[in-house]
Amino acid sequence: MTAGDLAAARAEYGRLGAEIAHHDELYYREDAPVVSDAEYDDLRRRYEALEKAHPEFATEKSLSKRVGAAPSEKFAKVRHKVPMLSLGNVFADAEVEDFVARVRRFLGLSADAPVAMTAEPKIDGLSCSLRYEHGELVQAATRGDGYEGEDVTANVKTIGEIPHVLKHAPPAVLEVRGEVYMTRADFAALNVRQAEAGKPLFANPRNSAAGSLRQLDPAITASRPLHFFAYAWGEVSQMPAATQMGMLEKFKSYGLPVNKLTALCHSAEELLRRYHDIESRRAALDYDIDGVVYKVDDLALQQRLGFVSRAPRWAVAHKFPAHQATTVLRDIEIQVGRTGALTPVARLEPVTVGGVVVSNATLHNEDEIARKDIRIGDTVRLQRAGDVIPQILGVVLEQRPKNAEPYKFPHVCPVCGSAAIREKKDDGSADVVRRCTGGLICKAQAQERLRHFVSRLAFDIEGLGEKQIAQFYADGLITKPDDIFTLAARDAHAKTRLVEREGYGETSVRNLFAAIEARREIPLNRFIFALGIRHVGETNARRLARHFGTFEALRTTARVADEGSEARAEIDNIEGLGGVVAEAVADFFAEKHNEDELDALLKYVTVVPMEAVASSSPVAGKTVVFTGALERMTRDEAKAQAERLGAKVASSVSKNTDLIVAGPGAGTKLAKAKELGIETIDEEDWLKLAAEARE
Repeated sequence: MTAGDLAAARAEYGRLGAEIAHHDELYYREDAPVVSDAEYDDLRRRYEALEKAHPEFATEKSLSKRVGAAPSEKFAKVRHKVPMLSLGNVFADAEVEDFVARVRRFLGLSADAPVAMTAEPKIDGLSCSLRYEHGELVQAATRGDGYEGEDVTANVKTIGEIPHVLKHAPPAVLEVRGEVYMTRADFAALNVRQAEAGKPLFANPRNSAAGSLRQLDPAITASRPLHFFAYAWGEVSQMPAATQMGMLEKFKSYGLPVNKLTALCHSAEELLRRYHDIESRRAALDYDIDGVVYKVDDLALQQRLGFVSRAPRWAVAHKFPAHQATTVLRDIEIQVGRTGALTPVARLEPVTVGGVVVSNATLHNEDEIARKDIRIGDTVRLQRAGDVIPQILGVVLEQRPKNAEPYKFPHVCPVCGSAAIREKKDDGSADVVRRCTGGLICKAQAQERLRHFVSRLAFDIEGLGEKQIAQFYADGLITKPDDIFTLAARDAHAKTRLVEREGYGETSVRNLFAAIEARREIPLNRFIFALGIRHVGETNARRLARHFGTFEALRTTARVADEGSEARAEIDNIEGLGGVVAEAVADFFAEKHNEDELDALLKYVTVVPMEAVASSSPVAGKTVVFTGALERMTRDEAKAQAERLGAKVASSVSKNTDLIVAGPGAGTKLAKAKELGIETIDEEDWLKLAAEARE
């Protein structure tokens, strides 16, 4: 691959990340997606394919490690005792075979070893968690961002299929997870009632279910016919079964509804037969499904496999094929991001693709436009893969208007008028991204940085959305992050108070100030993410937070992280980061204006440690390096286990390493550990430590 191809791939990866984040917000938080699930999944698939081909890209935004959106402030928040994470997706039969093979490799099994897995329909609804204590329903919550959801207990109690009290002596604490959905027949009847009342129609059953569950008035939820399928669990005081199928049988015995199409399979071939069988029944079902979920049946194996960021290694969703349609490209709009990148977005004649109205699509970059020769006025072919963001496959040339001209990508920023250039790489090739050179004078970049700062995975300040940031920036009320935390004090003495502005009232202003006050204390990982350091997305922010523990420790190291220094090597050595991220972190703290903004911000914000993982374990907070051969588990399994116990896994040995786990064949790493006097144990001792942590 040439340097130009690599740059093009990196630019596409960044743009896909920005679009996915935007649609996550619309789908999970607003229940109002503007594109289909298939289109969204196609973006996810392209994004993750780029990560697979270029592992170093995983440091850019790292959206593949993220799920959902922050909960709304309209409801009380519920912190999930066990995170509600998402699933990885596959689309082709060969990918299912690869998934089964990966499970075997991770567990150190032979290529033909049987691994029992369940296959269940993937319900297109709203994820929900039900907490039962001593058999009684005490709390219900949405997924939210996977770590914190919305308390919808009163609304869930109106759903007839969900028992308030479980049968047959369930565990003292049982957190049941599943999907709230609406049948197609009930959806059609609801839209008839909406039309008769002169109210807006719902786009699809998923939106109607989500909107119904998230009503502030439970009486409205009660008037909507909602249903529920149980398929997973969170916190359980004592597991009542040892397998996935066994747990579903227990759920059924407790009085919870489970999907009868779930089946147990023993090979990739059986999984695929079940997939195609369920696909053939899809049209006859009275509820929407968008694929089939495969899960390793043995819960002990699930535990060994663990998770990789946002998804379990022991499960995957096999999505149904994409939907396609044609429509007219009405315009190409150029958006400017916080790093100055100019991103083209297709504005389309609205078209229904697979039951969802699509009106825009990503065009990725100017090279993509030129390669496909996409012109304004063209009839284009769209695809939704997996049912939320569209992809333009190509142009229907025979329907091209005679006056359609090749699109000329702007060479000046549409916001500030500064030159927009494609920077030269070391090899002389041009970067695929065209960037505005206006920097801080470009309002779009300044506003985008502020939007990123208050976004759901950063400070998550309710009431400071795109519209409010744009208005406050234009009026000079908020031009840098610390202005947010002095807004209330300045407003108290302003000639024109916020409450006097159009669209504001006493309640909305009070809620805004309360939301800001609630974010004066923030976990370290969110704070790092909010800074907008290039290549530091949610996952890398968590890695940095886990490694350094405090912001001052990170800042002190980053300030002296010159190329070739021990500080640079320390950051580079953090598992999953690498040289690109280390350089970006060092560059950020080398900029005086960034340091000045941090000093100003830290006068008003307290950064607290990220929530500890297994903080009571004997290796919590320690940096561990595995070297040599492991005989009882694979290397990946050992690393995953260490992270579950709260340890920081590094790829090489340094003076900051606390523990070496050395197996047969350990070489230079073990020698360096002995030279530095680092504690060294073997695999058996490591397993004993892990067992102590679980007790």
